[in-house]
Amino acid sequence: MEQFFLETPAEGFIIITAQVRECVRRSRVRQGICQVFVPHTTAGVTINENADPDVVEDMLAALDRMVPELSYKHGEGNSPAHVKSSLVGCSITVPVVDNDLYLGTWQGIYFCEFDGPRRRKVAIQVVGG
Repeated sequence: MEQFFLETPAEGFIIITAQVRECVRRSRVRQGICQVFVPHTTAGVTINENADPDVVEDMLAALDRMVPELSYKHGEGNSPAHVKSSLVGCSITVPVVDNDLYLGTWQGIYFCEFDGPRRRKVAIQVVGG
């Protein structure tokens, strides 16, 4: 397993495709899978379009609308971040083909910050032959 760290903004999607791709290349796995895991309860990871920055803005706006500020019981005041993290998820799996991520033309891997700024960890596990 490999890991890397990010310094994040208060909220946002950070493209991490290049860092994950480099971990896959270093693994020397020709065919297999790459799992990206975020060990945090107020952050997540997703795959989405990486060409138009408006997609990220739309995703954040949609999540804000789905998870409004309510009178949550959790005392820290970051319950919306916990809910968004659960909706997005904390891991993704991508096929590895010819020692590279098998992503679509417009796909990128994003770290999703919902409760920053923070120093965050991303774990990468590549498995295969």
